Amino acid sequence: MTREQRLAILGPETVAAIHARVKEAPEPTDELVERLRRIMTRPGGIPAPRPAADVRPAADAA
Repeated sequence: MTREQRLAILGPETVAAIHARVKEAPEPTDELVERLRRIMTRPGGIPAPRPAADVRPAADAA
């Protein structure tokens, strides 16, 4: 959604109120920024290791 579309849907007063509220928010701590950076770069976390296959593929069995 573009900025113009949001403005058309919400109206200028609502957008101005949102901007004012955002300005009131405190700056995030370095720890929070680092935690969020890890989440955003690896949203699924570290993948679990795959278990080794117990059965060889059919092509190798012959």
